Amino acid sequence: MTETIKFNKITKRLPKHLHKFIVKQPYANYTAQNQAVWRYVMRVNIDFLSKVADKSYIEGLKKAGISEESIPKMEGMNRILKDIGWAAVSVDGFIPPNAFMEFQAYNVLVIASDIRTLEHIEYTPAPDIIHEAAGHAPIIANPEYAEYLRRFGEIGSKAISSAKDFEMYEAIRLLSILKEDPNSSEEKIKSAQNKVEALQNNMGELSEMAQIRNLHWWTVEYGLIGDVNNPKIYGAGLLSSINESRYCLTNKVKKIPYSIEAALQNFDITKPQPQLFVTPNFAYLSYILEEFANKMALRTGGLKGIQKLIQSKNLGTIELSTGIQISGVFTNVIVDENKPVYFQTVGATALASRDKELIGHGISYHTEGFGSPLGKLKGINLAIEDMFPKDLEVYGIYEGKKTTLLFEGNIKVEGEVITGKRDLQGKIILISFKNCTVTHNQTILFKPDWGVYDMAVGEKIISAYAGPASINSFKNKSKISTKKTHRIKYSEPELKLHKLYKQIAEMRKKEIINIEKSEQIFLTLKEDYPTEWLLALEVYELILNSKITLEKEVLNYLNNQLEYQNLIASGIQLLKK
Repeated sequence: MTETIKFNKITKRLPKHLHKFIVKQPYANYTAQNQAVWRYVMRVNIDFLSKVADKSYIEGLKKAGISEESIPKMEGMNRILKDIGWAAVSVDGFIPPNAFMEFQAYNVLVIASDIRTLEHIEYTPAPDIIHEAAGHAPIIANPEYAEYLRRFGEIGSKAISSAKDFEMYEAIRLLSILKEDPNSSEEKIKSAQNKVEALQNNMGELSEMAQIRNLHWWTVEYGLIGDVNNPKIYGAGLLSSINESRYCLTNKVKKIPYSIEAALQNFDITKPQPQLFVTPNFAYLSYILEEFANKMALRTGGLKGIQKLIQSKNLGTIELSTGIQISGVFTNVIVDENKPVYFQTVGATALASRDKELIGHGISYHTEGFGSPLGKLKGINLAIEDMFPKDLEVYGIYEGKKTTLLFEGNIKVEGEVITGKRDLQGKIILISFKNCTVTHNQTILFKPDWGVYDMAVGEKIISAYAGPASINSFKNKSKISTKKTHRIKYSEPELKLHKLYKQIAEMRKKEIINIEKSEQIFLTLKEDYPTEWLLALEVYELILNSKITLEKEVLNYLNNQLEYQNLIASGIQLLKK
Protein backbone atom coordinates (compact mmCIF):
# COMPACT_ATOMS: atom_id res chain seq x y z
CA MET A 1 0.00 0.00 0.00
CA THR A 2 1.38 3.39 -0.93
CA GLU A 3 1.23 6.60 1.07
CA THR A 4 -0.79 8.30 -1.66
CA ILE A 5 -3.93 6.33 -0.79
CA LYS A 6 -6.35 8.59 1.05
CA PHE A 7 -8.47 7.19 3.86
CA ASN A 8 -11.85 8.59 4.83
CA LYS A 9 -13.81 8.23 8.07
CA ILE A 10 -15.05 4.76 7.02
CA THR A 11 -11.79 3.28 5.69
CA LYS A 12 -9.91 4.68 8.70
CA ARG A 13 -11.78 2.10 10.80
CA LEU A 14 -10.16 -0.78 8.90
CA PRO A 15 -7.73 -2.85 11.00
CA LYS A 16 -4.08 -2.57 9.98
CA HIS A 17 -3.80 -6.18 8.78
CA LEU A 18 -6.23 -5.41 5.93
CA HIS A 19 -4.19 -2.46 4.65
CA LYS A 20 -1.77 -4.76 2.83
CA PHE A 21 -4.50 -5.71 0.34
CA ILE A 22 -5.28 -2.13 -0.67
CA VAL A 23 -3.62 -0.81 -3.81
CA LYS A 24 -3.66 2.57 -5.48
CA GLN A 25 -6.13 2.48 -8.35
CA PRO A 26 -3.92 2.55 -11.49
CA TYR A 27 -6.19 5.01 -13.27
CA ALA A 28 -3.46 6.32 -15.56
CA ASN A 29 -2.89 2.78 -16.84
CA TYR A 30 -6.40 2.42 -18.24
CA THR A 31 -6.14 2.66 -22.02
CA ALA A 32 -8.65 4.40 -24.26
CA GLN A 33 -9.75 0.89 -25.32
CA ASN A 34 -10.36 0.01 -21.65
CA GLN A 35 -12.56 3.09 -21.35
CA ALA A 36 -14.44 2.05 -24.50
CA VAL A 37 -15.00 -1.44 -23.08
CA TRP A 38 -16.42 0.09 -19.88
CA ARG A 39 -18.65 2.42 -21.86
CA TYR A 40 -19.99 -0.32 -24.14
CA VAL A 41 -20.73 -2.79 -21.33
CA MET A 42 -22.36 -0.16 -19.14
CA ARG A 43 -24.56 1.28 -21.87
CA VAL A 44 -25.75 -2.12 -23.09
CA ASN A 45 -26.23 -3.42 -19.55
CA ILE A 46 -28.10 -0.40 -18.26
CA ASP A 47 -30.45 -0.53 -21.23
CA PHE A 48 -31.20 -4.23 -20.69
CA LEU A 49 -31.01 -4.33 -16.89
CA SER A 50 -33.42 -1.44 -16.47
CA LYS A 51 -36.09 -4.00 -17.47
CA VAL A 52 -34.87 -7.16 -15.71
CA ALA A 53 -32.81 -6.09 -12.67
CA ASP A 54 -34.14 -5.32 -9.21
CA LYS A 55 -35.25 -1.70 -9.04
CA SER A 56 -32.38 -0.98 -6.61
CA TYR A 57 -29.90 -1.33 -9.47
CA ILE A 58 -30.67 1.75 -11.57
CA GLU A 59 -31.33 3.88 -8.49
CA GLY A 60 -28.10 2.62 -6.94
CA LEU A 61 -25.89 3.51 -9.91
CA LYS A 62 -26.48 7.20 -9.24
CA LYS A 63 -26.13 6.79 -5.48
CA ALA A 64 -22.80 4.99 -5.96
CA GLY A 65 -21.44 7.68 -8.27
CA ILE A 66 -21.11 5.43 -11.31
CA SER A 67 -21.34 6.86 -14.82
CA GLU A 68 -21.70 4.87 -18.01
CA GLU A 69 -19.27 7.19 -19.80
CA SER A 70 -16.00 6.41 -17.98
CA ILE A 71 -14.36 4.06 -15.51
CA PRO A 72 -15.09 5.41 -12.02
CA LYS A 73 -12.36 6.82 -9.82
CA MET A 74 -12.22 5.46 -6.30
CA GLU A 75 -12.05 8.96 -4.79
CA GLY A 76 -15.21 10.00 -6.62
CA MET A 77 -17.08 6.85 -5.62
CA ASN A 78 -16.11 7.34 -2.00
CA ARG A 79 -17.38 10.89 -1.89
CA ILE A 80 -20.82 9.58 -2.82
CA LEU A 81 -20.76 6.18 -1.06
CA LYS A 82 -20.10 7.84 2.30
CA ASP A 83 -23.65 9.21 2.18
CA ILE A 84 -24.98 5.65 2.47
CA GLY A 85 -22.38 4.66 5.08
CA TRP A 86 -20.05 2.72 2.77
CA ALA A 87 -16.67 3.13 1.13
CA ALA A 88 -14.66 1.42 -1.61
CA VAL A 89 -11.00 0.42 -1.89
CA SER A 90 -9.02 -0.86 -4.82
CA VAL A 91 -7.40 -4.33 -4.61
CA ASP A 92 -5.43 -6.63 -6.88
CA GLY A 93 -7.86 -9.28 -8.18
CA PHE A 94 -9.16 -12.02 -5.88
CA ILE A 95 -8.20 -11.60 -2.22
CA PRO A 96 -8.61 -14.39 0.40
CA PRO A 97 -12.27 -15.00 1.34
CA ASN A 98 -11.77 -14.19 5.05
CA ALA A 99 -10.16 -10.84 4.19
CA PHE A 100 -12.80 -10.08 1.55
CA MET A 101 -15.57 -10.63 4.07
CA GLU A 102 -13.80 -8.72 6.81
CA PHE A 103 -13.73 -5.65 4.54
CA GLN A 104 -17.50 -6.05 4.11
CA ALA A 105 -17.95 -6.21 7.87
CA TYR A 106 -16.48 -2.70 8.04
CA ASN A 107 -18.86 -1.44 5.28
CA VAL A 108 -16.03 -1.37 2.76
CA LEU A 109 -16.46 -2.70 -0.77
CA VAL A 110 -13.32 -4.18 -2.33
CA ILE A 111 -12.97 -3.39 -6.02
CA ALA A 112 -10.54 -5.19 -8.30
CA SER A 113 -8.70 -2.39 -10.05
CA ASP A 114 -8.18 -4.07 -13.42
CA ILE A 115 -10.71 -4.13 -16.23
CA ARG A 116 -11.57 -6.99 -18.59
CA THR A 117 -10.00 -7.10 -22.02
CA LEU A 118 -12.02 -6.71 -25.21
CA GLU A 119 -11.71 -10.48 -25.75
CA HIS A 120 -13.62 -11.04 -22.48
CA ILE A 121 -16.11 -8.21 -22.85
CA GLU A 122 -19.13 -10.50 -22.29
CA TYR A 123 -17.76 -12.32 -19.26
CA THR A 124 -14.46 -12.30 -17.41
CA PRO A 125 -13.11 -15.14 -15.24
CA ALA A 126 -11.26 -12.56 -13.15
CA PRO A 127 -12.83 -9.94 -10.87
CA ASP A 128 -12.66 -6.54 -12.55
CA ILE A 129 -13.89 -3.02 -12.00
CA ILE A 130 -17.01 -3.57 -14.12
CA HIS A 131 -17.99 -6.52 -11.96
CA GLU A 132 -17.07 -4.88 -8.66
CA ALA A 133 -18.09 -1.25 -9.18
CA ALA A 134 -21.04 -1.60 -11.56
CA GLY A 135 -22.16 -4.97 -10.17
CA HIS A 136 -21.75 -4.77 -6.39
CA ALA A 137 -21.91 -1.06 -5.59
CA PRO A 138 -25.40 -0.15 -6.90
CA ILE A 139 -27.33 -2.73 -4.87
CA ILE A 140 -25.81 -1.66 -1.54
CA ALA A 141 -27.85 1.54 -1.89
CA ASN A 142 -30.74 -0.68 -0.75
CA PRO A 143 -30.59 -0.52 3.09
CA GLU A 144 -31.89 -4.07 3.65
CA TYR A 145 -29.32 -5.52 1.24
CA ALA A 146 -26.51 -3.33 2.63
CA GLU A 147 -27.17 -4.68 6.12
CA TYR A 148 -27.19 -8.24 4.78
CA LEU A 149 -23.82 -7.60 3.13
CA ARG A 150 -22.35 -6.17 6.32
CA ARG A 151 -23.66 -9.01 8.48
CA PHE A 152 -22.46 -11.53 5.91
CA GLY A 153 -18.99 -10.04 6.17
CA GLU A 154 -19.13 -10.07 9.95
CA ILE A 155 -20.19 -13.72 10.13
CA GLY A 156 -18.29 -14.93 7.06
CA SER A 157 -14.96 -13.56 8.29
CA LYS A 158 -15.31 -15.87 11.31
CA ALA A 159 -15.93 -19.00 9.20
CA ILE A 160 -13.30 -21.68 9.70
CA SER A 161 -11.39 -22.76 6.60
CA SER A 162 -9.93 -26.16 5.84
CA ALA A 163 -6.22 -26.57 5.16
CA LYS A 164 -7.10 -26.93 1.45
CA ASP A 165 -9.18 -23.75 1.14
CA PHE A 166 -6.22 -21.39 0.77
CA GLU A 167 -4.68 -23.72 -1.79
CA MET A 168 -7.94 -23.59 -3.76
CA TYR A 169 -8.03 -19.80 -3.49
CA GLU A 170 -4.48 -19.56 -4.86
CA ALA A 171 -5.30 -21.97 -7.71
CA ILE A 172 -8.43 -20.01 -8.72
CA ARG A 173 -6.56 -16.71 -8.46
CA LEU A 174 -3.79 -17.95 -10.75
CA LEU A 175 -6.27 -19.36 -13.28
CA SER A 176 -8.20 -16.09 -13.41
CA ILE A 177 -4.97 -14.08 -13.87
CA LEU A 178 -3.79 -16.31 -16.72
CA LYS A 179 -7.16 -16.35 -18.47
CA GLU A 180 -7.46 -12.57 -18.44
CA ASP A 181 -3.93 -12.01 -19.79
CA PRO A 182 -4.03 -12.28 -23.63
CA ASN A 183 -0.31 -13.12 -23.60
CA SER A 184 -0.76 -16.29 -21.48
CA SER A 185 0.10 -19.55 -23.21
CA GLU A 186 -2.57 -22.23 -23.65
CA GLU A 187 -0.23 -24.64 -21.88
CA LYS A 188 -0.11 -22.51 -18.70
CA ILE A 189 -3.88 -21.97 -18.73
CA LYS A 190 -4.54 -25.69 -19.16
CA SER A 191 -2.14 -26.55 -16.33
CA ALA A 192 -3.84 -24.05 -14.01
CA GLN A 193 -7.30 -25.31 -15.03
CA ASN A 194 -6.26 -28.89 -14.29
CA LYS A 195 -5.04 -27.91 -10.83
CA VAL A 196 -8.35 -26.19 -10.00
CA GLU A 197 -10.33 -29.22 -11.18
CA ALA A 198 -8.10 -31.63 -9.25
CA LEU A 199 -8.58 -29.63 -6.05
CA GLN A 200 -12.35 -29.35 -6.61
CA ASN A 201 -12.55 -33.13 -6.86
CA ASN A 202 -10.51 -33.69 -3.68
CA MET A 203 -11.68 -31.07 -1.21
CA GLY A 204 -13.30 -33.59 1.10
CA GLU A 205 -16.01 -32.37 3.48
CA LEU A 206 -16.86 -28.72 2.82
CA SER A 207 -15.46 -26.40 5.47
CA GLU A 208 -17.50 -23.57 6.98
CA MET A 209 -15.67 -21.15 4.71
CA ALA A 210 -16.40 -23.24 1.61
CA GLN A 211 -20.09 -23.37 2.54
CA ILE A 212 -20.45 -19.68 3.32
CA ARG A 213 -18.53 -18.90 0.14
CA ASN A 214 -21.20 -20.90 -1.69
CA LEU A 215 -23.92 -18.82 -0.02
CA HIS A 216 -22.08 -15.68 -1.08
CA TRP A 217 -21.83 -16.91 -4.66
CA TRP A 218 -25.52 -17.81 -4.98
CA THR A 219 -26.66 -14.51 -3.47
CA VAL A 220 -24.21 -11.61 -3.72
CA GLU A 221 -22.67 -12.83 -6.98
CA TYR A 222 -25.39 -14.79 -8.79
CA GLY A 223 -28.60 -14.06 -6.95
CA LEU A 224 -32.11 -13.63 -8.36
CA ILE A 225 -34.99 -12.06 -6.44
CA GLY A 226 -38.78 -12.14 -6.51
CA ASP A 227 -41.02 -14.72 -8.13
CA VAL A 228 -39.28 -18.00 -9.08
CA ASN A 229 -41.16 -17.96 -12.38
CA ASN A 230 -40.30 -14.35 -13.21
CA PRO A 231 -37.33 -13.27 -11.10
CA LYS A 232 -35.26 -10.10 -11.22
CA ILE A 233 -31.45 -9.89 -11.14
CA TYR A 234 -29.44 -8.53 -8.21
CA GLY A 235 -26.21 -10.62 -8.16
CA ALA A 236 -23.09 -8.71 -9.26
CA GLY A 237 -21.83 -11.52 -11.50
CA LEU A 238 -25.05 -11.34 -13.50
CA LEU A 239 -25.31 -7.54 -13.45
CA SER A 240 -21.82 -7.23 -14.93
CA SER A 241 -22.06 -9.92 -17.61
CA ILE A 242 -23.63 -8.98 -20.96
CA ASN A 243 -24.05 -12.61 -21.91
CA GLU A 244 -25.05 -14.27 -18.65
CA SER A 245 -27.53 -11.56 -17.61
CA ARG A 246 -29.60 -12.60 -20.62
CA TYR A 247 -28.88 -16.33 -20.48
CA CYS A 248 -29.77 -16.62 -16.77
CA LEU A 249 -33.39 -15.64 -17.39
CA THR A 250 -33.99 -18.31 -20.03
CA ASN A 251 -35.46 -21.74 -19.35
CA LYS A 252 -31.99 -23.25 -19.85
CA VAL A 253 -31.11 -22.17 -16.31
CA LYS A 254 -32.99 -23.90 -13.50
CA LYS A 255 -34.49 -21.53 -10.89
CA ILE A 256 -34.55 -22.84 -7.32
CA PRO A 257 -36.15 -21.20 -4.24
CA TYR A 258 -33.27 -19.96 -2.07
CA SER A 259 -32.62 -21.96 1.10
CA ILE A 260 -29.75 -23.02 3.34
CA GLU A 261 -29.20 -25.94 0.93
CA ALA A 262 -27.38 -23.47 -1.34
CA ALA A 263 -24.43 -23.75 1.07
CA LEU A 264 -23.78 -27.25 -0.26
CA GLN A 265 -24.03 -26.30 -3.95
CA ASN A 266 -20.54 -25.77 -5.39
CA PHE A 267 -19.85 -23.57 -8.41
CA ASP A 268 -17.42 -23.25 -11.32
CA ILE A 269 -16.18 -19.70 -11.97
CA THR A 270 -15.17 -20.49 -15.55
CA LYS A 271 -18.61 -21.53 -16.84
CA PRO A 272 -22.18 -20.17 -16.97
CA GLN A 273 -24.18 -21.41 -13.98
CA PRO A 274 -26.63 -24.27 -14.71
CA GLN A 275 -28.93 -23.28 -11.82
CA LEU A 276 -29.61 -20.15 -9.79
CA PHE A 277 -31.35 -19.48 -6.49
CA VAL A 278 -34.23 -17.03 -6.09
CA THR A 279 -34.86 -15.20 -2.82
CA PRO A 280 -38.36 -13.76 -2.32
CA ASN A 281 -36.86 -10.52 -0.91
CA PHE A 282 -33.66 -9.14 0.58
CA ALA A 283 -34.83 -9.67 4.17
CA TYR A 284 -35.01 -13.43 3.50
CA LEU A 285 -31.27 -13.43 2.73
CA SER A 286 -30.59 -12.38 6.32
CA TYR A 287 -32.95 -15.06 7.62
CA ILE A 288 -30.97 -17.81 5.83
CA LEU A 289 -27.68 -16.26 6.93
CA GLU A 290 -28.77 -16.48 10.56
CA GLU A 291 -29.92 -20.06 10.03
CA PHE A 292 -26.47 -20.92 8.70
CA ALA A 293 -24.66 -18.97 11.44
CA ASN A 294 -26.53 -20.99 14.08
CA LYS A 295 -24.81 -24.11 12.75
CA MET A 296 -21.32 -22.56 12.75
CA ALA A 297 -18.73 -23.24 15.46
CA LEU A 298 -18.92 -19.49 16.08
CA ARG A 299 -22.20 -20.16 17.87
CA THR A 300 -22.00 -23.84 18.80
CA GLY A 301 -18.40 -24.07 20.09
CA GLY A 302 -17.79 -27.40 21.82
CA LEU A 303 -15.54 -30.27 20.81
CA LYS A 304 -16.46 -30.02 17.13
CA GLY A 305 -15.57 -26.35 17.13
CA ILE A 306 -12.03 -26.82 18.37
CA GLN A 307 -11.58 -29.85 16.13
CA LYS A 308 -12.45 -27.69 13.13
CA LEU A 309 -9.77 -25.21 14.18
CA ILE A 310 -7.19 -27.97 14.57
CA GLN A 311 -8.02 -29.34 11.12
CA SER A 312 -7.79 -25.87 9.58
CA LYS A 313 -4.15 -25.40 10.69
CA ASN A 314 -4.87 -21.68 10.65
CA LEU A 315 -5.10 -18.93 13.24
CA GLY A 316 -8.34 -19.20 15.18
CA THR A 317 -10.00 -18.40 18.49
CA ILE A 318 -11.95 -20.28 21.13
CA GLU A 319 -14.05 -18.50 23.72
CA LEU A 320 -14.72 -20.19 27.05
CA SER A 321 -17.83 -19.89 29.18
CA THR A 322 -16.18 -17.18 31.33
CA GLY A 323 -15.64 -15.04 28.24
CA ILE A 324 -11.87 -15.47 28.07
CA GLN A 325 -10.69 -15.86 24.47
CA ILE A 326 -7.61 -17.77 23.35
CA SER A 327 -6.26 -16.99 19.86
CA GLY A 328 -3.57 -19.03 18.12
CA VAL A 329 -2.99 -22.09 15.99
CA PHE A 330 -4.68 -24.99 17.77
CA THR A 331 -2.88 -28.33 17.53
CA ASN A 332 -4.36 -30.64 20.14
CA VAL A 333 -7.40 -31.34 22.26
CA ILE A 334 -7.64 -34.03 24.92
CA VAL A 335 -11.07 -35.64 25.03
CA ASP A 336 -12.79 -37.50 27.85
CA GLU A 337 -16.28 -38.94 27.48
CA ASN A 338 -16.71 -36.96 24.27
CA LYS A 339 -15.92 -33.68 26.01
CA PRO A 340 -12.82 -31.51 25.55
CA VAL A 341 -10.84 -31.47 28.80
CA TYR A 342 -7.61 -29.79 27.65
CA PHE A 343 -6.56 -27.75 24.62
CA GLN A 344 -3.23 -26.70 23.22
CA THR A 345 -1.94 -24.10 20.77
CA VAL A 346 1.50 -23.86 19.22
CA GLY A 347 3.57 -20.72 18.64
CA ALA A 348 2.35 -17.15 19.12
CA THR A 349 -0.85 -17.03 21.17
CA ALA A 350 -2.87 -14.16 22.65
CA LEU A 351 -5.49 -14.01 25.38
CA ALA A 352 -8.40 -11.58 25.34
CA SER A 353 -11.73 -10.75 26.92
CA ARG A 354 -14.58 -9.03 25.06
CA ASP A 355 -12.34 -8.89 21.98
CA LYS A 356 -9.72 -6.83 23.83
CA GLU A 357 -6.29 -8.29 24.50
CA LEU A 358 -5.52 -8.93 28.17
CA ILE A 359 -2.64 -6.71 29.27
CA GLY A 360 0.55 -8.75 29.42
CA HIS A 361 -0.91 -11.72 27.54
CA GLY A 362 -0.12 -10.96 23.90
CA ILE A 363 2.00 -12.89 21.45
CA SER A 364 5.26 -11.41 22.79
CA TYR A 365 4.53 -13.14 26.12
CA HIS A 366 2.90 -16.38 24.92
CA THR A 367 5.47 -17.10 22.24
CA GLU A 368 5.60 -20.88 22.57
CA GLY A 369 1.91 -21.71 22.67
CA PHE A 370 -0.71 -22.06 25.37
CA GLY A 371 -2.56 -24.94 27.02
CA SER A 372 -5.30 -25.11 29.62
CA PRO A 373 -7.80 -27.52 31.19
CA LEU A 374 -11.56 -27.32 30.71
CA GLY A 375 -14.49 -28.46 32.84
CA LYS A 376 -15.14 -28.84 36.55
CA LEU A 377 -12.91 -30.11 39.32
CA LYS A 378 -13.38 -33.81 40.02
CA GLY A 379 -16.07 -34.51 42.59
CA ILE A 380 -17.07 -30.85 42.86
CA ASN A 381 -20.32 -29.81 41.26
CA LEU A 382 -19.44 -26.12 41.25
CA ALA A 383 -17.28 -24.87 38.39
CA ILE A 384 -14.35 -22.59 39.29
CA GLU A 385 -15.94 -19.76 37.30
CA ASP A 386 -19.04 -19.91 39.52
CA MET A 387 -17.12 -19.89 42.82
CA PHE A 388 -17.35 -16.93 45.17
CA PRO A 389 -14.16 -15.80 47.01
CA LYS A 390 -15.09 -17.98 50.00
CA ASP A 391 -15.49 -21.01 47.73
CA LEU A 392 -12.09 -20.37 46.13
CA GLU A 393 -10.52 -20.23 49.57
CA VAL A 394 -12.13 -23.51 50.59
CA TYR A 395 -10.74 -25.25 47.54
CA GLY A 396 -7.27 -23.76 47.97
CA ILE A 397 -7.39 -21.29 45.10
CA TYR A 398 -5.93 -18.11 46.55
CA GLU A 399 -2.68 -16.15 46.36
CA GLY A 400 0.37 -17.88 47.87
CA LYS A 401 -1.36 -21.23 48.33
CA LYS A 402 0.32 -24.40 47.06
CA THR A 403 -2.56 -26.34 45.62
CA THR A 404 -3.52 -29.34 43.53
CA LEU A 405 -6.47 -29.07 41.17
CA LEU A 406 -7.72 -32.34 39.71
CA PHE A 407 -10.14 -31.78 36.83
CA GLU A 408 -12.64 -34.19 35.33
CA GLY A 409 -10.79 -36.00 32.59
CA ASN A 410 -7.74 -36.45 34.88
CA ILE A 411 -6.03 -33.17 34.12
CA LYS A 412 -3.98 -32.27 37.21
CA VAL A 413 -2.58 -28.80 37.94
CA GLU A 414 -0.09 -28.63 40.85
CA GLY A 415 1.58 -25.36 41.81
CA GLU A 416 1.59 -22.18 43.87
CA VAL A 417 -1.09 -19.62 43.03
CA ILE A 418 0.42 -16.25 42.12
CA THR A 419 -2.60 -14.22 41.11
CA GLY A 420 -5.82 -14.21 39.11
CA LYS A 421 -7.55 -11.98 36.59
CA ARG A 422 -11.22 -11.10 36.70
CA ASP A 423 -13.60 -9.59 34.19
CA LEU A 424 -15.76 -6.49 34.75
CA GLN A 425 -18.42 -8.55 36.50
CA GLY A 426 -15.85 -9.94 38.93
CA LYS A 427 -15.80 -13.42 37.39
CA ILE A 428 -12.37 -15.06 37.54
CA ILE A 429 -11.08 -15.80 34.05
CA LEU A 430 -7.35 -16.56 34.51
CA ILE A 431 -5.22 -18.02 37.30
CA SER A 432 -1.40 -17.91 37.24
CA PHE A 433 0.87 -20.43 39.03
CA LYS A 434 4.58 -20.74 39.71
CA ASN A 435 6.51 -23.99 40.22
CA CYS A 436 3.68 -25.63 38.35
CA THR A 437 3.30 -29.08 36.85
CA VAL A 438 0.36 -30.02 34.63
CA THR A 439 -0.29 -33.64 33.71
CA HIS A 440 -2.84 -35.85 32.03
CA ASN A 441 -2.53 -39.30 33.58
CA GLN A 442 1.19 -40.04 33.02
CA THR A 443 1.70 -37.40 30.29
CA ILE A 444 3.39 -34.15 31.32
CA LEU A 445 1.74 -31.11 29.72
CA PHE A 446 3.66 -28.36 31.56
CA LYS A 447 6.88 -28.37 33.62
CA PRO A 448 7.96 -25.95 36.41
CA ASP A 449 11.12 -24.88 34.57
CA TRP A 450 9.00 -23.60 31.65
CA GLY A 451 8.09 -20.56 33.76
CA VAL A 452 4.74 -19.22 34.95
CA TYR A 453 1.72 -21.34 34.07
CA ASP A 454 -1.35 -19.32 33.13
CA MET A 455 -4.57 -21.31 33.36
CA ALA A 456 -7.63 -20.07 31.50
CA VAL A 457 -10.80 -20.57 33.54
CA GLY A 458 -13.81 -22.00 31.78
CA GLU A 459 -16.06 -25.01 31.96
CA LYS A 460 -16.99 -25.09 28.27
CA ILE A 461 -15.96 -23.87 24.83
CA ILE A 462 -18.91 -21.70 23.79
CA SER A 463 -17.47 -20.41 20.51
CA ALA A 464 -14.77 -21.25 17.97
CA TYR A 465 -13.98 -19.15 14.93
CA ALA A 466 -11.33 -18.11 12.43
CA GLY A 467 -8.98 -15.22 13.19
CA PRO A 468 -8.01 -13.53 16.45
CA ALA A 469 -10.33 -12.17 19.13
CA SER A 470 -8.49 -8.85 19.26
CA ILE A 471 -7.70 -7.33 15.86
CA ASN A 472 -4.52 -5.83 17.31
CA SER A 473 -3.02 -9.10 18.57
CA PHE A 474 -1.70 -10.45 15.27
CA LYS A 475 -0.37 -7.80 12.89
CA ASN A 476 0.22 -10.11 9.93
CA LYS A 477 -2.60 -12.61 10.25
CA SER A 478 -3.86 -12.28 6.65
CA LYS A 479 -1.86 -14.05 3.98
CA ILE A 480 -1.36 -12.15 0.75
CA SER A 481 -0.83 -13.99 -2.51
CA THR A 482 2.57 -13.86 -4.18
CA LYS A 483 0.85 -14.23 -7.55
CA LYS A 484 0.21 -10.74 -8.85
CA THR A 485 -2.16 -9.75 -11.63
CA HIS A 486 -0.21 -9.47 -14.85
CA ARG A 487 0.18 -5.98 -16.24
CA ILE A 488 -0.56 -6.53 -19.91
CA LYS A 489 2.37 -5.78 -22.21
CA TYR A 490 1.05 -4.14 -25.34
CA SER A 491 2.72 -4.43 -28.72
CA GLU A 492 3.41 -1.39 -30.92
CA PRO A 493 0.34 -2.09 -33.12
CA GLU A 494 -1.83 -2.36 -29.99
CA LEU A 495 -0.51 0.93 -28.62
CA LYS A 496 -1.26 2.53 -31.99
CA LEU A 497 -4.80 1.13 -31.82
CA HIS A 498 -5.30 2.64 -28.36
CA LYS A 499 -4.35 6.05 -29.77
CA LEU A 500 -7.08 5.69 -32.39
CA TYR A 501 -9.60 4.96 -29.63
CA LYS A 502 -8.40 8.06 -27.80
CA GLN A 503 -8.83 10.29 -30.87
CA ILE A 504 -12.44 9.15 -31.29
CA ALA A 505 -13.15 9.63 -27.58
CA GLU A 506 -11.76 13.17 -27.67
CA MET A 507 -13.95 14.10 -30.65
CA ARG A 508 -17.01 12.71 -28.89
CA LYS A 509 -16.29 14.63 -25.67
CA LYS A 510 -15.67 17.89 -27.51
CA GLU A 511 -18.71 17.25 -29.70
CA ILE A 512 -16.64 18.31 -32.70
CA ILE A 513 -16.71 15.71 -35.48
CA ASN A 514 -13.75 15.88 -37.83
CA ILE A 515 -14.98 13.88 -40.84
CA GLU A 516 -11.56 13.74 -42.48
CA LYS A 517 -9.96 12.46 -39.28
CA SER A 518 -12.74 9.91 -38.75
CA GLU A 519 -12.26 8.68 -42.29
CA GLN A 520 -8.51 8.26 -41.77
CA ILE A 521 -9.07 6.35 -38.52
CA PHE A 522 -11.50 4.03 -40.27
CA LEU A 523 -9.09 3.41 -43.17
CA THR A 524 -6.31 2.55 -40.72
CA LEU A 525 -8.72 0.30 -38.88
CA LYS A 526 -9.64 -1.65 -42.02
CA GLU A 527 -6.05 -2.07 -43.15
CA ASP A 528 -4.29 -2.82 -39.87
CA TYR A 529 -7.02 -4.19 -37.58
CA PRO A 530 -9.52 -6.12 -39.74
CA THR A 531 -11.28 -7.79 -36.76
CA GLU A 532 -11.54 -4.71 -34.56
CA TRP A 533 -15.27 -4.13 -34.06
CA LEU A 534 -15.57 -1.90 -30.96
CA LEU A 535 -13.57 0.98 -32.42
CA ALA A 536 -15.62 0.73 -35.62
CA LEU A 537 -18.77 0.96 -33.49
CA GLU A 538 -17.37 4.07 -31.78
CA VAL A 539 -16.69 5.62 -35.21
CA TYR A 540 -20.21 4.69 -36.33
CA GLU A 541 -21.72 6.36 -33.26
CA LEU A 542 -19.78 9.52 -34.02
CA ILE A 543 -21.02 9.84 -37.62
CA LEU A 544 -24.49 8.31 -37.22
CA ASN A 545 -27.17 10.24 -39.13
CA SER A 546 -24.52 12.36 -40.81
CA LYS A 547 -25.68 11.03 -44.21
CA ILE A 548 -22.13 10.81 -45.52
CA THR A 549 -20.71 7.87 -47.46
CA LEU A 550 -18.48 6.92 -44.55
CA GLU A 551 -21.56 6.06 -42.44
CA LYS A 552 -22.61 3.31 -44.87
CA GLU A 553 -19.03 2.03 -45.21
CA VAL A 554 -18.62 1.65 -41.46
CA LEU A 555 -22.02 -0.06 -41.13
CA ASN A 556 -21.12 -2.45 -43.93
CA TYR A 557 -17.81 -3.22 -42.20
CA LEU A 558 -19.62 -3.92 -38.94
CA ASN A 559 -22.17 -6.19 -40.63
CA ASN A 560 -19.32 -8.26 -42.04
CA GLN A 561 -17.82 -8.91 -38.60
CA LEU A 562 -19.74 -12.17 -38.29
CA GLU A 563 -17.95 -13.43 -35.17
CA TYR A 564 -19.15 -10.44 -33.14
CA GLN A 565 -22.63 -9.96 -34.61
CA ASN A 566 -24.52 -10.26 -31.32
CA LEU A 567 -22.33 -7.63 -29.67
CA ILE A 568 -22.46 -5.35 -32.70
CA ALA A 569 -26.23 -5.73 -33.11
CA SER A 570 -26.75 -4.78 -29.45
CA GLY A 571 -24.54 -1.74 -29.87
CA ILE A 572 -26.23 -0.54 -33.06
CA GLN A 573 -29.71 -1.13 -31.65
CA LEU A 574 -28.78 1.00 -28.65
CA LEU A 575 -27.42 3.81 -30.85
CA LYS A 576 -30.56 3.89 -32.97
CA LYS A 577 -32.73 4.34 -29.88
